[in-house]
Amino acid sequence: MKKKRFSNPPLVEAIFELRWKLKEVGSGIKVDPHYKLLIGSLFSKLKEKYPFHEPLPASTMPDEISCYVIQHRFRTGKEQWPLVQIGPGIVTLNATNEYGWIDFRDRVFDLLKNLFDIYPDKESFSVNNILMRYINAIEFDYISNSIFNFLSKKMKIDMFINKSLFKNENINKQPSSFDLKYVFEVSKPIGNIHLRLARGKKDDINGLIFEFFFQTQNKYVPNRTGEILDWVSQSHDLIEDWFLKLTKGDLKRSFK
Repeated sequence: MKKKRFSNPPLVEAIFELRWKLKEVGSGIKVDPHYKLLIGSLFSKLKEKYPFHEPLPASTMPDEISCYVIQHRFRTGKEQWPLVQIGPGIVTLNATNEYGWIDFRDRVFDLLKNLFDIYPDKESFSVNNILMRYINAIEFDYISNSIFNFLSKKMKIDMFINKSLFKNENINKQPSSFDLKYVFEVSKPIGNIHLRLARGKKDDINGLIFEFFFQTQNKYVPNRTGEILDWVSQSHDLIEDWFLKLTKGDLKRSFK
């Protein structure tokens, strides 16, 4: 495992997700006719790194209602991370505290190579959605501190609410809940970068969730292995650049 950038990182989970087109067999019903074979074949390829197979309750769902639903996990060990997840038309790689970019990238590359190598009908295999997602969380005391001041001073995000709304003394100025999402188009690689800010929990303590993900869909999705690998690296670099710029200063120093 490569040395981590931060000794106290805010990362909760890093996720790579790939989806492929399914065959429509009825009105609104889509299936992957090769899925049952794919589960065993992929596990056979990955079991050296992910030897623990964990079927999920969704694995008993009928094919007709389970498109893009995660049904199986391949873990490094019982209740261990990172892990690979698979369902009809979808595969993901998930990492938590043990995350390091070089290791994560190599695991994505290995997963993609094996998936493309073993898929039974290569002519019909067509990727229609890929995303990289990073969920972060930090503890925050909403009673003693203003989340609006924190976002402005520590993350350079201004979202102040008109003070006149709180002239009524019966209204608490601190939000008991908030969930903000921004989406911006990106030209290289083509796609959209999402920034989400929300009130949540970190280890059962009140906190701020800040999430980045980059997504490319449909005709703009690369379908060759090498092109997807390039996309993975480029999307990571973009998200990392945003993370470092938003947390620059005291906040970033608190992660070290």
